[in-house]
Amino acid sequence: MDFTDEQVLRYSRHIILPEVGGKGQTKIAEAKVFIIGAGGLGCPVGYYLTAAGVGTIAMIDNDTVEISNLQRQIAHSMNTLGMPKVESAKKTFEALNPDVNIVALRKRISKDDILDLISAYDVVVDGSDNFPTRYLVNDACVMAGKPLVSGAILRFEGQVTTIMPGEGPCYRCLFEEPPPPGLVPSCQEAGVLGVLPGVIGGLQATEVLKLILGKGDVLKGELLIYNALKTTFRKVKIPKNPSCPLCGEHPSITELVDYGEGYCTTQ
Repeated sequence: MDFTDEQVLRYSRHIILPEVGGKGQTKIAEAKVFIIGAGGLGCPVGYYLTAAGVGTIAMIDNDTVEISNLQRQIAHSMNTLGMPKVESAKKTFEALNPDVNIVALRKRISKDDILDLISAYDVVVDGSDNFPTRYLVNDACVMAGKPLVSGAILRFEGQVTTIMPGEGPCYRCLFEEPPPPGLVPSCQEAGVLGVLPGVIGGLQATEVLKLILGKGDVLKGELLIYNALKTTFRKVKIPKNPSCPLCGEHPSITELVDYGEGYCTTQ
């Protein structure tokens, strides 16, 4: 595609990178990314992908902006309290970069519509805050063959992995089933350091851009764990489980599963 003079100036720091250049920026401009959640992780992911010039970014979330969100959810403000989070984020991102098409979906994703919703997108980002959604997104992406960048946060620790269906393990290879309701505390119950979503969301956005550009090594088969108190990163290998009920040799999960309400996630 042909960039205007203003766009060349806007993306100049990308274009001068040999790994990106004009062709890479064109790939970014033509890419479509689907973000699950417009909260702690979805906000920085969406913000940086908007700044990068990703052509189309869809965000799905059913919640409204509350004052307790503002400690960490950087796409929202006092001016958008009570507004649907996806509309607040859309307003913020469009003000940052009018080049980007922001699709705001105010609804809760379900097994009935997720495959249709993600079908037109190149990469899916999981920024959800509950285990039913996390497993639903993983299962749908594996079934649809969509790359998935998954992040999680709680207290002072965050995790990131990239799931490449057909090439590496899925989330169920690591955790076959969600934990029982009440076993894992939520951020509301246990707290989360306000800057932590920025670190993890930034890493997720980086994974997305590498996938779009086809450059670098993504976290396929690896879980990156960040500890904010110790300022440490460590990688844990995720082996592909041949007995995985979803992506194993003899899958038992052939339809999307809805675990219902009551589950919490480490986000």
